[in-house]
Amino acid sequence: MTSADQHPSLTGAARHIISVDAMGGDRGPAAVVAGLVDCLGRHPGLNVILHGDEVVLTPLLARQDGLAGRCVLVHAPRAVAMTDKPAHVMRHGEGTSMWSCLDSVRRGDASAAVSCGNTGALMALSMIRLRRLPGVNRPAIACLWPSRNPGGFNMMLDVGADIRAEADDLVQFAVMGASYARNGLKVARPRIGLLNVGIEEHKGRAELKLAHDRLGMIADEAGFAFVGFVEGGDIPSDRVDVIVTDGFTGNVALKTGEGTAGLIADFLKQAFNASLLSRFAALLALNALKRLQTRIDPRRVNGGVFLGLNGTVVKSHGSADATGVSAAVALAYQLSQSGFQANLAALVASAGRSGQDADAEPRIPGASNGTAE
Repeated sequence: MTSADQHPSLTGAARHIISVDAMGGDRGPAAVVAGLVDCLGRHPGLNVILHGDEVVLTPLLARQDGLAGRCVLVHAPRAVAMTDKPAHVMRHGEGTSMWSCLDSVRRGDASAAVSCGNTGALMALSMIRLRRLPGVNRPAIACLWPSRNPGGFNMMLDVGADIRAEADDLVQFAVMGASYARNGLKVARPRIGLLNVGIEEHKGRAELKLAHDRLGMIADEAGFAFVGFVEGGDIPSDRVDVIVTDGFTGNVALKTGEGTAGLIADFLKQAFNASLLSRFAALLALNALKRLQTRIDPRRVNGGVFLGLNGTVVKSHGSADATGVSAAVALAYQLSQSGFQANLAALVASAGRSGQDADAEPRIPGASNGTAE
Protein backbone atom coordinates (compact mmCIF):
# COMPACT_ATOMS: atom_id res chain seq x y z
CA MET A 1 0.00 0.00 0.00
CA THR A 2 1.39 3.40 -0.94
CA SER A 3 -1.56 5.75 -0.72
CA ALA A 4 -4.53 6.42 1.52
CA ASP A 5 -6.68 6.53 -1.60
CA GLN A 6 -6.04 2.79 -1.99
CA HIS A 7 -7.69 2.16 1.36
CA PRO A 8 -11.25 3.54 1.16
CA SER A 9 -12.11 2.23 4.63
CA LEU A 10 -10.10 5.13 6.06
CA THR A 11 -12.47 7.68 4.53
CA GLY A 12 -15.54 6.76 6.58
CA ALA A 13 -17.49 9.78 7.83
CA ALA A 14 -17.51 8.51 11.40
CA ARG A 15 -13.72 8.14 11.52
CA HIS A 16 -10.86 10.57 12.01
CA ILE A 17 -7.55 9.95 10.24
CA ILE A 18 -4.25 10.92 11.87
CA SER A 19 -0.96 11.01 9.95
CA VAL A 20 2.01 9.65 11.93
CA ASP A 21 5.76 9.86 11.27
CA ALA A 22 7.12 6.45 12.27
CA MET A 23 10.83 7.20 11.93
CA GLY A 24 11.50 10.27 14.06
CA GLY A 25 11.77 9.02 17.63
CA ASP A 26 14.83 8.13 19.68
CA ARG A 27 13.34 4.72 20.51
CA GLY A 28 12.75 3.77 16.87
CA PRO A 29 9.71 2.67 14.86
CA ALA A 30 8.88 -0.20 17.26
CA ALA A 31 7.87 2.28 19.98
CA VAL A 32 5.75 4.25 17.52
CA VAL A 33 3.93 1.14 16.30
CA ALA A 34 3.34 -0.06 19.87
CA GLY A 35 1.93 3.35 20.77
CA LEU A 36 -0.38 3.29 17.75
CA VAL A 37 -1.69 -0.14 18.67
CA ASP A 38 -2.46 1.08 22.19
CA CYS A 39 -4.19 4.24 20.95
CA LEU A 40 -6.21 2.44 18.27
CA GLY A 41 -7.42 0.03 20.93
CA ARG A 42 -8.66 2.92 23.06
CA HIS A 43 -10.33 4.88 20.24
CA PRO A 44 -12.55 2.88 17.86
CA GLY A 45 -13.16 5.95 15.65
CA LEU A 46 -9.46 6.46 14.93
CA ASN A 47 -7.57 5.52 11.76
CA VAL A 48 -3.88 6.12 11.01
CA ILE A 49 -1.69 6.77 7.97
CA LEU A 50 1.81 5.65 8.96
CA HIS A 51 4.84 7.05 7.12
CA GLY A 52 8.26 5.42 6.99
CA ASP A 53 10.49 2.75 5.52
CA GLU A 54 8.26 -0.18 4.52
CA VAL A 55 11.17 -2.62 4.88
CA VAL A 56 11.33 -1.77 8.59
CA LEU A 57 7.65 -1.18 9.28
CA THR A 58 5.96 -4.03 7.42
CA PRO A 59 7.25 -6.77 9.79
CA LEU A 60 6.36 -4.65 12.84
CA LEU A 61 2.80 -4.13 11.60
CA ALA A 62 2.42 -7.79 10.62
CA ARG A 63 2.87 -8.80 14.27
CA GLN A 64 -0.08 -6.72 15.40
CA ASP A 65 -3.70 -7.84 15.36
CA GLY A 66 -6.57 -5.49 14.69
CA LEU A 67 -4.81 -3.07 12.34
CA ALA A 68 -6.51 -4.26 9.15
CA GLY A 69 -8.60 -1.46 7.68
CA ARG A 70 -7.36 1.04 10.27
CA CYS A 71 -3.69 1.62 9.41
CA VAL A 72 -2.27 2.47 5.98
CA LEU A 73 1.48 2.35 5.41
CA VAL A 74 2.98 5.00 3.10
CA HIS A 75 6.56 4.28 2.10
CA ALA A 76 9.09 7.03 2.78
CA PRO A 77 12.66 5.78 2.30
CA ARG A 78 14.48 8.46 4.34
CA ALA A 79 14.21 9.94 7.84
CA VAL A 80 15.06 13.33 9.36
CA ALA A 81 17.82 12.95 11.96
CA MET A 82 17.79 14.81 15.27
CA THR A 83 21.05 16.47 14.23
CA ASP A 84 19.74 17.78 10.90
CA LYS A 85 19.50 21.56 10.58
CA PRO A 86 16.05 22.98 9.72
CA ALA A 87 17.41 24.84 6.67
CA HIS A 88 18.94 21.61 5.32
CA VAL A 89 15.69 19.69 5.81
CA MET A 90 13.73 22.44 4.06
CA ARG A 91 15.93 22.04 0.97
CA HIS A 92 16.46 18.29 1.01
CA GLY A 93 13.61 16.86 3.10
CA GLU A 94 11.42 15.51 0.30
CA GLY A 95 11.24 11.74 0.55
CA THR A 96 11.53 11.71 4.35
CA SER A 97 8.84 10.31 6.60
CA MET A 98 8.36 13.75 8.21
CA TRP A 99 7.73 15.43 4.84
CA SER A 100 5.35 12.65 3.79
CA CYS A 101 3.50 12.85 7.13
CA LEU A 102 2.84 16.59 6.74
CA ASP A 103 1.84 16.23 3.10
CA SER A 104 -1.00 13.89 4.09
CA VAL A 105 -2.46 16.78 6.09
CA ARG A 106 -1.75 19.25 3.30
CA ARG A 107 -3.67 17.10 0.80
CA GLY A 108 -6.57 16.58 3.21
CA ASP A 109 -5.99 12.83 3.56
CA ALA A 110 -5.54 13.28 7.34
CA SER A 111 -6.81 15.84 9.84
CA ALA A 112 -3.64 16.06 11.96
CA ALA A 113 0.02 15.04 11.93
CA VAL A 114 2.10 13.53 14.76
CA SER A 115 5.90 13.25 14.84
CA CYS A 116 8.54 12.44 17.47
CA GLY A 117 11.22 13.96 15.25
CA ASN A 118 13.51 16.99 15.23
CA THR A 119 11.53 19.97 16.59
CA GLY A 120 13.20 22.66 14.50
CA ALA A 121 12.92 20.63 11.31
CA LEU A 122 9.27 19.77 12.00
CA MET A 123 8.36 23.42 12.52
CA ALA A 124 10.29 24.52 9.43
CA LEU A 125 8.66 21.86 7.22
CA SER A 126 5.25 22.60 8.73
CA MET A 127 5.65 26.26 7.81
CA ILE A 128 6.63 25.36 4.24
CA ARG A 129 4.18 22.52 3.58
CA LEU A 130 1.15 23.73 5.53
CA ARG A 131 1.77 27.50 5.63
CA ARG A 132 0.53 29.91 8.27
CA LEU A 133 -3.08 30.77 8.97
CA PRO A 134 -4.00 34.17 7.50
CA GLY A 135 -3.04 36.86 9.99
CA VAL A 136 -0.51 34.76 11.94
CA ASN A 137 3.04 36.09 12.09
CA ARG A 138 4.68 33.47 14.33
CA PRO A 139 3.25 30.00 15.04
CA ALA A 140 3.62 28.76 18.62
CA ILE A 141 4.06 25.41 20.36
CA ALA A 142 1.58 24.80 23.17
CA CYS A 143 2.08 22.17 25.88
CA LEU A 144 0.03 20.91 28.83
CA TRP A 145 1.31 21.35 32.38
CA PRO A 146 0.08 19.47 35.50
CA SER A 147 -1.80 21.94 37.70
CA ARG A 148 -4.17 22.42 40.61
CA ASN A 149 -7.10 23.12 38.28
CA PRO A 150 -10.03 20.66 38.39
CA GLY A 151 -9.09 19.29 34.98
CA GLY A 152 -5.56 18.60 36.18
CA PHE A 153 -3.70 20.69 33.59
CA ASN A 154 -2.84 24.20 32.47
CA MET A 155 -1.57 25.08 29.03
CA MET A 156 1.47 27.18 28.14
CA LEU A 157 2.67 28.69 24.87
CA ASP A 158 5.10 29.33 23.23
CA VAL A 159 7.47 26.63 24.48
CA GLY A 160 9.97 26.64 21.66
CA ALA A 161 8.74 27.50 18.16
CA ASP A 162 10.65 30.81 18.17
CA ILE A 163 12.88 32.34 20.80
CA ARG A 164 11.39 35.84 20.39
CA ALA A 165 7.89 37.32 20.52
CA GLU A 166 6.69 40.88 20.02
CA ALA A 167 3.53 42.33 21.58
CA ASP A 168 1.41 41.39 18.55
CA ASP A 169 2.71 37.83 18.71
CA LEU A 170 1.87 37.49 22.40
CA VAL A 171 -1.67 38.71 21.72
CA GLN A 172 -2.04 36.12 18.95
CA PHE A 173 -0.65 33.42 21.24
CA ALA A 174 -3.36 34.30 23.76
CA VAL A 175 -6.10 34.07 21.14
CA MET A 176 -4.82 30.73 19.85
CA GLY A 177 -4.25 29.41 23.37
CA ALA A 178 -7.80 30.28 24.34
CA SER A 179 -9.11 28.30 21.34
CA TYR A 180 -6.94 25.31 22.28
CA ALA A 181 -8.14 25.47 25.90
CA ARG A 182 -11.77 25.46 24.79
CA ASN A 183 -11.31 22.53 22.41
CA GLY A 184 -8.54 20.56 24.13
CA LEU A 185 -9.22 21.23 27.82
CA LYS A 186 -12.98 21.87 27.58
CA VAL A 187 -12.70 25.22 29.40
CA ALA A 188 -15.64 27.37 28.29
CA ARG A 189 -14.02 30.72 29.17
CA PRO A 190 -10.26 30.25 29.60
CA ARG A 191 -8.33 32.48 31.99
CA ILE A 192 -5.25 33.89 30.28
CA GLY A 193 -2.13 34.99 32.15
CA LEU A 194 0.92 36.78 30.69
CA LEU A 195 4.17 35.43 32.20
CA ASN A 196 6.33 38.15 33.72
CA VAL A 197 8.86 38.77 36.51
CA GLY A 198 6.08 40.10 38.73
CA ILE A 199 2.35 40.73 38.76
CA GLU A 200 2.65 44.52 39.02
CA GLU A 201 1.66 46.32 35.81
CA HIS A 202 4.80 48.51 35.79
CA LYS A 203 7.16 45.50 35.66
CA GLY A 204 8.53 43.75 32.59
CA ARG A 205 9.80 44.51 29.10
CA ALA A 206 8.05 46.99 26.82
CA GLU A 207 6.43 44.31 24.64
CA LEU A 208 4.95 42.64 27.73
CA LYS A 209 3.38 45.89 28.92
CA LEU A 210 1.95 46.62 25.47
CA ALA A 211 0.57 43.06 25.16
CA HIS A 212 -0.92 43.41 28.65
CA ASP A 213 -2.90 46.48 27.61
CA ARG A 214 -4.09 44.93 24.34
CA LEU A 215 -5.19 41.67 25.94
CA GLY A 216 -7.30 43.59 28.44
CA MET A 217 -9.08 45.31 25.55
CA ILE A 218 -9.84 42.23 23.41
CA ALA A 219 -10.58 39.66 26.12
CA ASP A 220 -14.38 39.88 26.03
CA GLU A 221 -14.57 39.84 22.24
CA ALA A 222 -12.16 36.90 22.00
CA GLY A 223 -14.04 34.91 24.64
CA PHE A 224 -11.45 34.66 27.41
CA ALA A 225 -10.80 36.23 30.81
CA PHE A 226 -7.50 38.09 31.14
CA VAL A 227 -6.08 37.84 34.66
CA GLY A 228 -3.05 40.05 33.93
CA PHE A 229 0.58 39.26 34.67
CA VAL A 230 1.48 35.95 36.32
CA GLU A 231 4.78 34.66 37.71
CA GLY A 232 6.59 31.34 37.36
CA GLY A 233 4.93 30.00 40.49
CA ASP A 234 1.53 30.46 38.85
CA ILE A 235 2.27 28.06 35.97
CA PRO A 236 0.88 25.01 37.87
CA SER A 237 -1.67 27.07 39.86
CA ASP A 238 -5.47 27.27 39.69
CA ARG A 239 -5.30 31.01 38.98
CA VAL A 240 -5.04 30.57 35.21
CA ASP A 241 -5.80 28.09 32.43
CA VAL A 242 -3.38 29.43 29.78
CA ILE A 243 0.07 30.97 30.31
CA VAL A 244 1.41 33.11 27.46
CA THR A 245 5.14 33.76 26.97
CA ASP A 246 7.90 33.80 24.35
CA GLY A 247 9.49 30.58 23.15
CA PHE A 248 12.81 31.08 24.95
CA THR A 249 11.22 31.57 28.37
CA GLY A 250 8.61 28.89 27.79
CA ASN A 251 11.13 26.28 26.70
CA VAL A 252 13.37 26.96 29.70
CA ALA A 253 10.35 26.71 32.03
CA LEU A 254 9.22 23.45 30.38
CA LYS A 255 12.62 21.76 30.60
CA THR A 256 13.06 22.99 34.19
CA GLY A 257 9.69 21.53 35.14
CA GLU A 258 10.49 18.19 33.54
CA GLY A 259 13.87 18.07 35.26
CA THR A 260 12.33 18.93 38.62
CA ALA A 261 9.71 16.20 38.26
CA GLY A 262 12.47 13.68 37.54
CA LEU A 263 14.51 14.92 40.50
CA ILE A 264 11.55 14.54 42.90
CA ALA A 265 10.94 11.01 41.62
CA ASP A 266 14.59 10.12 42.21
CA PHE A 267 14.56 11.64 45.72
CA LEU A 268 11.44 9.65 46.62
CA LYS A 269 13.07 6.41 45.43
CA GLN A 270 16.18 7.15 47.48
CA ALA A 271 14.15 8.01 50.56
CA PHE A 272 12.02 4.87 50.43
CA ASN A 273 15.04 2.63 49.78
CA ALA A 274 17.13 4.10 52.61
CA SER A 275 16.27 1.43 55.19
CA LEU A 276 14.09 -1.58 55.88
CA LEU A 277 11.62 0.62 57.74
CA SER A 278 11.38 3.08 54.84
CA ARG A 279 10.76 0.20 52.43
CA PHE A 280 7.91 -0.96 54.65
CA ALA A 281 6.56 2.60 54.67
CA ALA A 282 6.72 2.61 50.86
CA LEU A 283 4.56 -0.53 50.75
CA LEU A 284 1.99 1.13 52.99
CA ALA A 285 1.98 4.22 50.75
CA LEU A 286 2.11 2.28 47.48
CA ASN A 287 -1.34 3.28 46.20
CA ALA A 288 -0.77 6.95 47.02
CA LEU A 289 2.64 6.85 45.32
CA LYS A 290 1.14 5.29 42.20
CA ARG A 291 -1.50 8.06 42.06
CA LEU A 292 1.25 10.66 42.40
CA GLN A 293 3.34 9.01 39.71
CA THR A 294 0.37 8.95 37.35
CA ARG A 295 -0.44 12.59 37.97
CA ILE A 296 3.09 13.91 37.31
CA ASP A 297 4.03 11.39 34.60
CA PRO A 298 5.06 13.56 31.60
CA ARG A 299 4.11 10.76 29.20
CA ARG A 300 0.42 11.37 29.96
CA VAL A 301 0.64 14.90 28.53
CA ASN A 302 3.14 14.13 25.78
CA GLY A 303 2.53 16.28 22.76
CA GLY A 304 3.14 19.94 22.01
CA VAL A 305 0.65 21.37 19.50
CA PHE A 306 1.84 23.70 16.74
CA LEU A 307 -0.68 26.54 16.64
CA GLY A 308 -1.14 29.01 13.80
CA LEU A 309 -0.76 26.68 10.79
CA ASN A 310 -3.17 25.47 8.12
CA GLY A 311 -3.33 22.09 9.79
CA THR A 312 -2.91 20.52 13.22
CA VAL A 313 0.59 19.24 14.06
CA VAL A 314 1.41 17.48 17.34
CA LYS A 315 5.09 17.24 18.32
CA SER A 316 5.79 14.26 20.57
CA HIS A 317 8.90 14.06 22.73
CA GLY A 318 11.75 12.49 20.81
CA SER A 319 12.33 10.08 23.70
CA ALA A 320 8.67 9.04 23.94
CA ASP A 321 7.94 5.38 24.58
CA ALA A 322 4.76 3.58 23.54
CA THR A 323 2.76 5.29 26.31
CA GLY A 324 3.96 8.72 25.21
CA VAL A 325 3.27 8.06 21.53
CA SER A 326 -0.21 6.82 22.38
CA ALA A 327 -0.89 10.03 24.33
CA ALA A 328 0.32 12.25 21.46
CA VAL A 329 -1.83 10.45 18.88
CA ALA A 330 -4.81 10.56 21.27
CA LEU A 331 -4.36 14.33 21.61
CA ALA A 332 -4.34 14.74 17.83
CA TYR A 333 -7.47 12.58 17.63
CA GLN A 334 -9.23 14.63 20.31
CA LEU A 335 -8.47 17.90 18.53
CA SER A 336 -9.66 16.40 15.24
CA GLN A 337 -12.94 15.33 16.83
CA SER A 338 -13.54 18.79 18.29
CA GLY A 339 -13.17 20.64 14.99
CA PHE A 340 -10.30 22.54 16.58
CA GLN A 341 -8.56 23.63 13.37
CA ALA A 342 -11.67 25.24 11.87
CA ASN A 343 -12.50 26.95 15.16
CA LEU A 344 -8.95 28.27 15.50
CA ALA A 345 -8.89 29.61 11.93
CA ALA A 346 -12.18 31.43 12.46
CA LEU A 347 -11.02 32.96 15.74
CA VAL A 348 -7.68 34.12 14.33
CA ALA A 349 -9.45 35.60 11.30
CA SER A 350 -11.71 37.67 13.55
CA ALA A 351 -9.11 38.71 16.13
CA GLY A 352 -5.81 38.54 14.23
CA ARG A 353 -3.96 41.03 12.08
CA SER A 354 -6.01 40.93 8.92
CA GLY A 355 -3.47 42.89 6.91
CA GLN A 356 -0.83 40.15 7.11
CA ASP A 357 -0.19 38.41 3.79
CA ALA A 358 -0.15 34.74 4.72
CA ASP A 359 0.75 33.75 1.16
CA ALA A 360 4.02 35.65 1.27
CA GLU A 361 7.21 33.70 1.80
CA PRO A 362 6.97 32.66 5.45
CA ARG A 363 9.52 33.57 8.08
CA ILE A 364 10.91 30.27 9.32
CA PRO A 365 11.48 30.07 13.08
CA GLY A 366 15.03 28.88 13.64
CA ALA A 367 16.30 29.75 10.18
CA SER A 368 17.86 33.05 11.25
CA ASN A 369 17.38 33.59 14.96
CA GLY A 370 17.34 30.13 16.47
CA THR A 371 14.62 27.67 17.37
CA ALA A 372 14.37 26.34 20.88
CA GLU A 373 14.89 22.59 21.01
